[in-house]
Amino acid sequence: MKIKFYKYQGAGNDFILMDNRKNEVDHHHPKLISRLCDRRFGIGGDGMMFLQDKAGYDFEMVYYNADGQPSSMCGNGGRCIVAFAKYLGIIDTETDFLAVDGPHHAKISAAGDWVSLQMIDVDEISHDGDAYVLDTGSPHYIELVNNLESKDVYQDGYAIRNNATYKAKGINVNFVEPANDGYFVRTFERGVEDETYACGTGVTAVALAMAKHHNQTGKLNTPIKVLGGDLNIRFETDGKHFSHIFLEGPAVQSFSGEVEI
Repeated sequence: MKIKFYKYQGAGNDFILMDNRKNEVDHHHPKLISRLCDRRFGIGGDGMMFLQDKAGYDFEMVYYNADGQPSSMCGNGGRCIVAFAKYLGIIDTETDFLAVDGPHHAKISAAGDWVSLQMIDVDEISHDGDAYVLDTGSPHYIELVNNLESKDVYQDGYAIRNNATYKAKGINVNFVEPANDGYFVRTFERGVEDETYACGTGVTAVALAMAKHHNQTGKLNTPIKVLGGDLNIRFETDGKHFSHIFLEGPAVQSFSGEVEI
């Protein structure tokens, strides 16, 4: 069977998207998902999403990692599927949709290429040595480093993700360095098992962790540079509770086509 697919990217984090409102595709097949996400033998992508109908919401986001396994929340994926929903004519400039970690609200520019996505509230940030650990829809490890541009993110990220503490469930590993008025971030993602050009839940986690690190409170705005471009996180905090968290950045359709499955 041939099906239509669309390729989107948000700051270099790229995804395969399919409109599955008619339930034409049974996507519970890890080998199929991993093959389509393969950059040599498939379409290529950091993950794959299916847009589906859901009562009470504009749509539902069903996300799989590049290894074919169901995933926790993907922030840049969430922004891309909002842009996809606008392209399909499902939404205009605002939406409420359902993802694996619950409901999300988002706004999109009239041009359809800039998305502000509300993330879940965060109440707990813990420590692993000097690193911070928190969950922004997906679990993240945050470590401040120097000379991040030259760091071997694959080697060091792989080692942390597979150590005794995190190997069983996995964790996304983010390395952070101050840059201009914000931060430069590089991420090793579980499920992709490699460095990606951006990670939405990762940069969100970094912004919150750095606010805690510097004892910042109030309404904050944190610009973040990643390998694939620029993102922004704005939120409110009293030092313990983090709310009104928005991940903002570009979401662009790269191309579309048909694939045999």
